[in-house]
Amino acid sequence: MSATATKPPEPSQLSNALARDRLGVAAVVFFVMSAAAPLTVVAGVVPTGLAVTGLTGISIAFLAVAVVLAIFAVGYVAMARHIANAGAFYAYISRGIGKPLGVGAAWVALVAYNMFQIAAYGGFGAIAQPLFKDWFGLDVKWWVLALVVWAITAVLGVLDVSVNGKVLATLLVAEIVLVVVFSFSNVFSSDFSASSAPLDLGSLVGSGSGALLAMAVTGFVGFEQSVVFSEESRDPRRTVPRATYIAIALIAILYAFASWSMISAAGGDVVARAGQEGPELFFNVASDRLGSAALHLGHALFLTSLIAAMISFHNIIARYTFSLGREGVLPRAFGRTVPGTGAPKNGSLLQSALGLVVIVLFAVAGWDPLVNMFFWGGTGGGIGVLLLITLTSIAVISYFAKNSEGEDVWHRVGAPVIGTILLLVMCYLAITNIATLFGVAPGSAPTWVVPLAFGVVAVAGILWALILRSSQPQVYAGIGLGARSNTTSGGFSAAMSSNEGDAK
Repeated sequence: MSATATKPPEPSQLSNALARDRLGVAAVVFFVMSAAAPLTVVAGVVPTGLAVTGLTGISIAFLAVAVVLAIFAVGYVAMARHIANAGAFYAYISRGIGKPLGVGAAWVALVAYNMFQIAAYGGFGAIAQPLFKDWFGLDVKWWVLALVVWAITAVLGVLDVSVNGKVLATLLVAEIVLVVVFSFSNVFSSDFSASSAPLDLGSLVGSGSGALLAMAVTGFVGFEQSVVFSEESRDPRRTVPRATYIAIALIAILYAFASWSMISAAGGDVVARAGQEGPELFFNVASDRLGSAALHLGHALFLTSLIAAMISFHNIIARYTFSLGREGVLPRAFGRTVPGTGAPKNGSLLQSALGLVVIVLFAVAGWDPLVNMFFWGGTGGGIGVLLLITLTSIAVISYFAKNSEGEDVWHRVGAPVIGTILLLVMCYLAITNIATLFGVAPGSAPTWVVPLAFGVVAVAGILWALILRSSQPQVYAGIGLGARSNTTSGGFSAAMSSNEGDAK
């Protein structure tokens, strides 16, 4: 063995850790469900799914996806009991499959979640612009409105994570209450006719089912981020699993019930109405019974739903960046936190800077913020996250094949294998239906640019990891170890012993 490999590593120069014991189950659920953006999905994804696919089985699609993700979560949260790392996918893939692929996955995660985060700015600006003119008589440019919420998100990003949790709790509760009230108003209206179409199992195997399932998957993006907050949770061994399962169940029930009630209330021409009215379908159907005041309230909460998603994804991205900076995969400056609050300041500021650049670029170029930023960005980000979830499921199997202690067969083999198979099927359906997902012709630029971009980013991350392996072996050795690499006795040495059997 070479001298380089046997030389004791130098003491770690890593920055402060994230704040601990700040988040309980409820707070983590708020972060997860805010990223999922329930009102945005119910009012945006569901009508889009109806219009694009012509299929009304969206409710059963949500329930089917929830079952798949719940099975995946069995091994996912089991791994969280062994690895507490704000990098989540990055850490799990690094420890399960290998460090180079883990770094590649981390870079893909940063791109995918930034696509969601920045897409929300475009969606907010484009949707708020006509509403502000209607409500206040103000003709404000979309990018001005986007910059206002960008500033709010940037400020919250450097505050205590518990402050963000309280803001998200307020916004999330409001939008969930509205979705429930609107849905029940449909059910109890005199002309309501319960439809079995949204719950038709045949929709999952018929023509266009791939696009239907892929759209349903995008509605759950964010559920997997419960483990991102494991280092800041109280008793993460209990908090993370409970928050994950609660979030999946709540999201599935809310989406399925809301879409079923909307389709049943809209009548037999629901597909045509969805194509004509778009996101307004959800509000129009309910406002027929609740009045114009409810319509305005729904629009207002639609905007706050987007703000909640911005805040949640901003926190997720900042913690991914922090995790990479702490371990030296990115510059160490990104691994620093704000004294007292434990907020990952530099990672947060980097995300804010990127968001600002994109908003300004779209404003100057005159690009469509609704289609090019919001719709394409969100859909592309969803594909990236689905691919990462699938790769993480494979990593769970690999990790427990080498570290089986403390988990039964169901948690380390049964559920992960079943989940991986089902997720691979979903990935296939998403890629083969990508033109439908983007609403473009087959072979057009978005259908190949997005997958190619993720591939290029992943390869670049892998190459960077290999460079670190040869040029900075101590940094490479700490990849995926998280807080355990920041020790006071021997830097990475203490963590190295616990990494025996991990992927090289």
